[in-house]
Amino acid sequence: MWAYESVFYQIYPLGFCDAPFENDGVLTNRIEKVKDWIVHIKKVGANAIYFSPLFESDTHGYNTRDYRKVDVRLGTNDDLKDVCKALHDEGIKIVFDGVFNHVGRGFWAFQDVLKNRESSPYRYWFNIDFGGNSPYNDGLWYEGWEGHYDLVKLNLKNEEVVNHIFECVKLWIDEFEIDGLRLDVAYMIDRDFLRRLRSYCDSLKADFALIGEMIHGDYNQIVNEQMLHSATNYECYKGLYSSFNSMNMFEICHSLKNQFGPENWCRYRGLHLLSFVDNHDVSRIASTLTNERHLPLIYTLLFTMPGMPCVYYGSEWGAKASKSEGDEALRASFDKPVFNELTEHIAKLSEIKKASKALNYGDITIPVLTNKQCIIQRRFEDERILIAINADAEEYVAHFDAGCGEAVNMLNGERYDFGGGSRLAPYTSYVLKCEK
Repeated sequence: MWAYESVFYQIYPLGFCDAPFENDGVLTNRIEKVKDWIVHIKKVGANAIYFSPLFESDTHGYNTRDYRKVDVRLGTNDDLKDVCKALHDEGIKIVFDGVFNHVGRGFWAFQDVLKNRESSPYRYWFNIDFGGNSPYNDGLWYEGWEGHYDLVKLNLKNEEVVNHIFECVKLWIDEFEIDGLRLDVAYMIDRDFLRRLRSYCDSLKADFALIGEMIHGDYNQIVNEQMLHSATNYECYKGLYSSFNSMNMFEICHSLKNQFGPENWCRYRGLHLLSFVDNHDVSRIASTLTNERHLPLIYTLLFTMPGMPCVYYGSEWGAKASKSEGDEALRASFDKPVFNELTEHIAKLSEIKKASKALNYGDITIPVLTNKQCIIQRRFEDERILIAINADAEEYVAHFDAGCGEAVNMLNGERYDFGGGSRLAPYTSYVLKCEK
C-alpha cells in the first residue's frame, strides 16, 4: 500500500482558499491556489495530500449538498480536475474526504423529503418520523449526527443510498483520479457499508487507500483486511502534546508500547495509523505546546513513531490558532507558505521517513525512558534506528547498550559516538542510524 510509505499534507480547502463561510452561490475558481503551493508541499517532503471536503455544501463542507459537484466557492469540477492533474504530475497522491455518514439540510434528496414528505421517493434515505418535529420546525423529525440537526444522518442500510455513494466515488476516481478516501466519523459508520465500500473500491482501482476518522474506540474494529487500511491515531495525538506539556515522556511511550510494542497483547502492531499533532478540528500544535522549544521535538516523534505522519497546512512553520477562537481560526487562509527553521526540520524528517524501511515497517522498543528523555529503537531486517529526545533545558547523558559504537545522525549527517554514554543536548532530538 503506497500510503504506508507516505508523508501526508492536509489542506482544508474552504479555509485555505479564503472562501466565505456561507455558500453564497457565486462561482469562483479559488481551488487553483493549491497549484501555487505545490513547490512548497514538495519542499516539505509530502508526497500525498489529504483534502478536507471539496464538494457543494451549506457552509463548512461537512454538510454536503451534492457529492457530484465541486463547491461553487472553490470552482468547477474542471478546476479541481486541473489541480489534481498538477499534483499527480509532481508525484503527489490525492485523498478526498468522504463524508458519507451525513449530509447537509441543503442536500437535494433531503430537500425533496421536506417538500413532498411521505410521497418523496427519498423518504427512506434518512431516518424520518413524520409524526415528530425538528428544531427547524420542519413538521417532521429526522436523525441528526450526534444531535446536530444541520447534519442529516444518511441511512447507509438503504440500497439506493449505498448505490448513490458508490456512483459518486466512481465519479471521483474516474474524473479526478484520486488515490484514496478519508472517511469522516468512520467510528460510527455502518460496518457492512465499510465492507462493501472496501470491496467496491478494490474493484475500481488497485491500491486505493481507505483511512477512517477514529476519535475513540478500538481501531481494529474497522482497520482490517475487510474494511479500512488505516485510521487516525487520536490516542497518540493526545499523548504527544501532553507528554511535553507535563514533562512526562512516559505517557506517549506507554501509548506506543501499548499499541505497537513486542508483547503479544499489543493492540495495533502491524497497523499503519495516520499520525498527527494537529488538524482542522483541534488547536494548532504551536498554540498547544507550552514550551516552543519542544516544537521540533514533537515533530521528530511524529515522523519516527509507527504510522503515517500528516502535517496540517501552516503548522509546518509554526502557525498558531486555538480551538477556543472557533473553527474558522483553525482553518485560516495564508497568502503564501513560509519555509523557516521548523519547516526545514520537518523536510529532513520527511526524507528520512520515506526512505527508511525501519521507520515505515519496523518494530519498536524503548531502551531509555525518563520523565524528560526517551530513546526509541525502530528496527527492520538489517536497518536499526535510534530516536533520542531530550525535552529538558539541561544536558542529559544516557547509559545503555546501543548495540553499536557509532551512528550517523540522519538530521545533519554528523557522526555520533556512543562511547562514554549518549550525550543529549538540551531541547534536542536525534535520528541515529546505527552502523554494523
